[in-house]
Amino acid sequence: MTQVDRKMRLDISTYCNREIACSCGRIHFCPIEQVAVFPGALSQLPAMARRYSHVFLVADRNTWAVCGESVLSLIRERVCGVHVYEREHALVPEERAVRELEEVLPRDADLVLGVGSGVINDLCKYVAWRRGVGSAIVATAPSMDGYASSGAAMIVEGMKVTYTVRPPRFILADVDVVKDAPLEMIRAGYGDIIGKYSSLNDWKLSRLIRGEYFCGEICGLVQEVTDNIRGLAGRIMSRDAGAIEYLTKALILIGITLSLVGSTRPGSGSEHHLSHFFEIVGLIRGEPHFCHGIDVGYATQVTAAMRERIMSLDKPVFHREGAEERRTEWRRVYGRLADEVEALQSSACSYERDDTRLYEEKWPEIRAILSECPTAAEIGEMLAQAGYRPELFSQMYPKGKLQDAVYYGKDLKDRYSVLWLYYDLFSGLKDVEAGERN
Repeated sequence: MTQVDRKMRLDISTYCNREIACSCGRIHFCPIEQVAVFPGALSQLPAMARRYSHVFLVADRNTWAVCGESVLSLIRERVCGVHVYEREHALVPEERAVRELEEVLPRDADLVLGVGSGVINDLCKYVAWRRGVGSAIVATAPSMDGYASSGAAMIVEGMKVTYTVRPPRFILADVDVVKDAPLEMIRAGYGDIIGKYSSLNDWKLSRLIRGEYFCGEICGLVQEVTDNIRGLAGRIMSRDAGAIEYLTKALILIGITLSLVGSTRPGSGSEHHLSHFFEIVGLIRGEPHFCHGIDVGYATQVTAAMRERIMSLDKPVFHREGAEERRTEWRRVYGRLADEVEALQSSACSYERDDTRLYEEKWPEIRAILSECPTAAEIGEMLAQAGYRPELFSQMYPKGKLQDAVYYGKDLKDRYSVLWLYYDLFSGLKDVEAGERN
């Protein structure tokens, strides 16, 4: 083990299944019982699953090919059934997939064990929660940070909805398996971590503007892990086992922090809102989009540029579009989902707030917080080290679509971020900006 590896050893178990008295004044707790991340970790599956006598396995055809048979052979006597999703295109965690799993899940199943990554994990957590049983996951890729979270990100009637469920009973990630995942999925995991520079900054901003609960210790932990991943890009992309192990642990740890604080704040902010926009609009229009972590990586650079534009103002000058113009834009952008978007923001009273005086009073503090985030150029360098190519992002999302994401991606969630400040300052100028580009 090198000196760098010793410095970056990450013991996830210290954050699981025990109460943590925190300086923020809260008692943190994450109910995950076991986490195993190391080369050869699959050998631990029989011991981790020993409490369960009716295990139902869930995978898609790609993840089953990775290690499904190995999982089955290790706990065959405990398995009460197997379901492998067959899809011509990517599996989506929507109503059809939920019904399909619920129809085949035996009544006596006491554990839903996923073999896969993001979508399989969310489907297993969600269906297990609805059925009142536990879930667990054998990870097949270090692609996203949701393995350990208590949220299940689903597509319901075309909208991205995160349900608060229960985190997995246990998480197993064999480094010998995940390091051989498609390179794009490894790149996505790196991008999802780099996105924490944006999400943590949004959390601090919301504490200032909305008085939102904030935990400095959790924020510091996520910041440290993100900084470490930043320095491992080359090793991660060369599939170095030690770097992939650290990346996988980091992704799992981020999910654990979401459970610890009872919120997605440590891991999701404006960069995720843009990612969700590209996914939802892509589904509505039948247009392509990158996988989640790739979108998050690129979006982190976009939100960094937005922060820089805001910081360029010595004092705030507000150019907020009118309500009717906004509703017209919602209809153009979201089509059949426009009414749901409006209903969400109406119930949250988001547009009834007038923060202009607050922004003016706290402008120096706002600029100080925004300055803590790496610049767009710095984020671009991080992404380039992992093989992100900005020209591919521009091709996938032309300027008009990107502008829509910047101004209306926030409306898919009831969550304050820098997108709201940016909207108040610049949304009334977007037609002028579009004309200047043309």
